[in-house]
Amino acid sequence: MRTDPIERLLRIAYSLALYLLAPVTVYHLIWRGFRLPAYLQRWSERYARYRSPPTQRTLWLHAVSVGEVNAAVPVVNALRRGRPDLRLLVTTITPTGSERVRALWGHEIDHVYLPYDMPGAVGRFLAHFRPHAALIMETELWPNLLFGCRDRGVPVFILNARLSERSLRGYRVLAPLVGRALRTVRTVAAQSMADAMRFVRLGADPAQVVDVGNLKYDVLVPVGLDAFVEEFRRSAGHDRPVWIAASTHEDEEAAAIAIHRRVRARHPDALMLWAPRHPERFRSAAEHARAAGWQVSTRSRARWPSRGDGVFVIDTLGELMSFFACAQVAFVGGSLQPIGGHNLLEPAATGSAIVTGPHLHNFSEIAQRLRDADALRICEDTEAVAETVLALLDDSEARHRMSESGRALVETGRGALAQTLALLQPVLPAR
Repeated sequence: MRTDPIERLLRIAYSLALYLLAPVTVYHLIWRGFRLPAYLQRWSERYARYRSPPTQRTLWLHAVSVGEVNAAVPVVNALRRGRPDLRLLVTTITPTGSERVRALWGHEIDHVYLPYDMPGAVGRFLAHFRPHAALIMETELWPNLLFGCRDRGVPVFILNARLSERSLRGYRVLAPLVGRALRTVRTVAAQSMADAMRFVRLGADPAQVVDVGNLKYDVLVPVGLDAFVEEFRRSAGHDRPVWIAASTHEDEEAAAIAIHRRVRARHPDALMLWAPRHPERFRSAAEHARAAGWQVSTRSRARWPSRGDGVFVIDTLGELMSFFACAQVAFVGGSLQPIGGHNLLEPAATGSAIVTGPHLHNFSEIAQRLRDADALRICEDTEAVAETVLALLDDSEARHRMSESGRALVETGRGALAQTLALLQPVLPAR
């Protein structure tokens, strides 16, 4: 396939830079490995070196980490139900994403890490797995990967596509190359019209882009949730104030401690459920809570909090949504520092009153809809979060209104899954 000279020059320059930086990837894996040992394993997959022979053709879905894997659950499960004849491959970049894939589907689907975006690695990966189509979740725009799919006739879909203004600015340096790569994609299935327009500004052809809504609205409440909540309350105590600090980042840990100190000053028996965003912070969170003077237990060791616990650290993956249902108020992290926030629809679907900080640019459309429905309180700083959490713990009627509004919003937002599956139908192989 002929390519224009500018594209060829941009790809050469980009690939040369990646090859020159290849040694840095090794140091990066080692550095991350000191914090999360799983980064020290399975390096061959990062460079698309496989011991097994090439597989039969696959339907490939890429989800960078836990959040994207969770967003992909409705699609993967629907494909498994409707097309059990297809061999599914799910790739991730992070070990936590890998763990989530195995927790959800075990070895019933194929799974490897996505290789680095170097032409040789991309070529080996595509030759080994021979995908019918590539389904890329949210915002993973790797130029060599996209060009490699085009050159091999692999149709690419960006599903649940989102692109914040901040991310759009971040692509500015590579915009000439990324824009060309983006135009090789068959369909960009955007979460919202605002996301769709930003993809067009980045370089997508408007005819490629369609607003199908957010797959996260199609989230399913975990099976057996009522029994889970009852078991929790039987162990922790039925009448205690319970709030959850979910998906917190390292710089938000002091804020979580400060908020809980305020809560305990008014409610000495209050319990904080604490779910740090990254597994390498599990132990640190427990140590911070103990240093603050509270009795602490963890999900991996104690299974359930006791009545004497002041903090319960959720140091497992895949259970956060169930624990949202155990809390009367949910603070969702990544929002007190400029991370951009995390999934607000899971606590909404399970009926928690939701509180966040001001930094929500990754979920701006969802946050606005939740706020307009009075299912979300957005606070400017730690002090305001603490005051809001306390106010909601003391006001059962306000919590109930927020809970009902959040559940209703999730229910009315469903539908992206059906539209997404309809987009994929023409490229799926015959049964």
